[in-house]
Amino acid sequence: MKVAVFFERDGVLIHPVSEGAAVRTPHRLEEFRVREDIVEALGQLRAAGFRLFATTNQPGVTSGAPTRRELDLMHTVLCRKLSLEAVLVCPHPADDACTCRKPLPGLLREAAHQYKLDLEHSFVVSDRWEDAELADAVGATSVLIRSKTNGSGHHDYIVPDFSAAVAKVMEVARDLGTLRVLSEQKP
Repeated sequence: MKVAVFFERDGVLIHPVSEGAAVRTPHRLEEFRVREDIVEALGQLRAAGFRLFATTNQPGVTSGAPTRRELDLMHTVLCRKLSLEAVLVCPHPADDACTCRKPLPGLLREAAHQYKLDLEHSFVVSDRWEDAELADAVGATSVLIRSKTNGSGHHDYIVPDFSAAVAKVMEVARDLGTLRVLSEQKP
């Protein structure tokens, strides 16, 4: 059984770009800042046997902000710095009716097929309600980091910060026996 932790990219794995009181997603590699303070926590998950992924809706790609090339460069940096398997991207605008735009389950179902993942024993870590709904749609466990974007819909757990999210994933995985199964699979 391969299990994963899917992390929301913006605000969880990277710093948003501040524009006065507002924040936005980075449009250029020069604006892309990976959170260096989470490397050790991610290492704990990897050592336990979890496969790590980032997920993101990037509708700006259709209008060129960022360009697909720039986005791919950002994701290469992200995967390298945080040792992620991949970044799963929905590049479609909200009105496209695609199945991969979060909170719809397409991104995770495709990842499950491609990487042979057991979604029901996997986790989604985010600060946004859309990701908690996504987790629910595929039977995964949602761990929300407390924020203004949590919403009031479905969620399994709300925690104060990234470290607490990793601790919650480890705790729940231990309680479900997932960690034992993962350790038995290690060479």
